[in-house]
Amino acid sequence: MEAYNQRSISATEASRRRDALKDTALGLVSTRSFPAMVGTADMMLKSSGVHLIGYEKIGSGHCTAIVRGGIADVRLAVESGVQTAEQFGQLVSSLVIPRPYPNLEVVLPINSRLSALAEDGYNRLSNQAIGLVETRGFPALVGASDAMLKAADVQLAAYEKIGAGLCTAIIRGSVANVAVAVEAGMYEAERIGELNAVMVIPRPLEELEQTLPVASCWIEERQPLRLPVNIREQVVETELVQLPDLNRLPLKITEE
Repeated sequence: MEAYNQRSISATEASRRRDALKDTALGLVSTRSFPAMVGTADMMLKSSGVHLIGYEKIGSGHCTAIVRGGIADVRLAVESGVQTAEQFGQLVSSLVIPRPYPNLEVVLPINSRLSALAEDGYNRLSNQAIGLVETRGFPALVGASDAMLKAADVQLAAYEKIGAGLCTAIIRGSVANVAVAVEAGMYEAERIGELNAVMVIPRPLEELEQTLPVASCWIEERQPLRLPVNIREQVVETELVQLPDLNRLPLKITEE
């Protein structure tokens, strides 16, 4: 009887999941640049009511932004993402899958990757503009990062590698400071090696924030409880001091 009840619950849960996914879709836009992919994902989020599932990097500079939502929303988001990627000259391909079969979620990396970030309790850099400078070659990346840090009040949050010699420095700060820093990083990257792409995102949404890498030095962790070092140390007794009785104190009244 118990086994029958478990099978009934499993069947009900499977049916509920199928109904929930019936009118949803997956949207994918692939680019040849990490900054272009982040800018594309930002535009897809802001153009319709979709959720950013995450990114997939398969090497040779190919990156894919993956969104999910209602079929109409996903189609609109992918269309906006394609136009954005074409403006950057970095579009590779795009795809919309209405009502994806559940087996896709089990095998392919298209399920939600945000739950772990939401549960860790870390305080990420938020409410700051994002600047991305992508170079071909690590020396150009280091030189561009140094130039950006010296040019304006920004912080180097992390860097990303996507293959084919492409690496991206990610900075954070106010919109004005990020714009100045990115311009300085561009010139330095071109002087040292090869500049591939740049991007400035003034007001990133929270879902975009959660998918971007952040260096450990910019993550605030909970501090452990500090116990006394020497537990054998005796506690000094506090000396009690008797306070005077206020009723017996003479009161001096001064007339003005």
